[in-house]
Amino acid sequence: MKINFEKKTDLDFKTNEAYKTLRTNLFFSGDDVRVISVTSSVPNEGKSVVAFNLANSLAEDGKKVLYIDADIRKSVTVVRYGVDVETKGLAHFLSGQCSLDDVICETNVENLSAVFTGQVAPNPAELLGNDYFKQLLDHSREEFDYVIIDCPPLGSVIDAAIVAKQCDGAIIVIETDNVSYKVVQRVKRQLEQSGCRILGAVLNKVEMGGKGYYGGYYGGYYGKYYGSYGDYGNNDSSK
Repeated sequence: MKINFEKKTDLDFKTNEAYKTLRTNLFFSGDDVRVISVTSSVPNEGKSVVAFNLANSLAEDGKKVLYIDADIRKSVTVVRYGVDVETKGLAHFLSGQCSLDDVICETNVENLSAVFTGQVAPNPAELLGNDYFKQLLDHSREEFDYVIIDCPPLGSVIDAAIVAKQCDGAIIVIETDNVSYKVVQRVKRQLEQSGCRILGAVLNKVEMGGKGYYGGYYGGYYGKYYGSYGDYGNNDSSK
């Protein structure tokens, strides 16, 4: 199936550059890191926006990318980006109702395919832990250069840790000035217990200074990245 993201808009220059930096850092993680889960500690930190825009940035670089929306409990992707048709999705496949060909969609973004959540399921943790999900990722490793999986907040439900067991690495999205250090540490420990490599953190919703582009953006971005923030630096997405 071919779908269009009717509400997808171009990123502003600063945000686009931040995602390019995130993309480059991902490349430096090694060519064996191809299936990546993206999670956060609590809802509304912007992890779905980060996951989608990272997938889009990789596709812009010529990589063949699959974006999987695994937030079966409360997905926002279809509404946020204006998917123009009703699709069968991850929940349908994981429950044995349809095949992989029915859920992997081509999109109007070159090099980017997507699997949406489909119907809301009463047992998402059990579905994500079954053999069908492993089949999806095994197939995706053969067909795509990168697979980006948007997972529910790990501080709220266990789904992201279940997904991470099947992934090459995980990224934690952290909203600036909103989540305590202890909460993030708990999420970090849960990912470590899953056996998944933590690639780093994206500091999201960062207010940039008003000193002009080169002084404010590069000074703030790289100063924070090298000075005190996590492995991946920050991202100034406002959603």
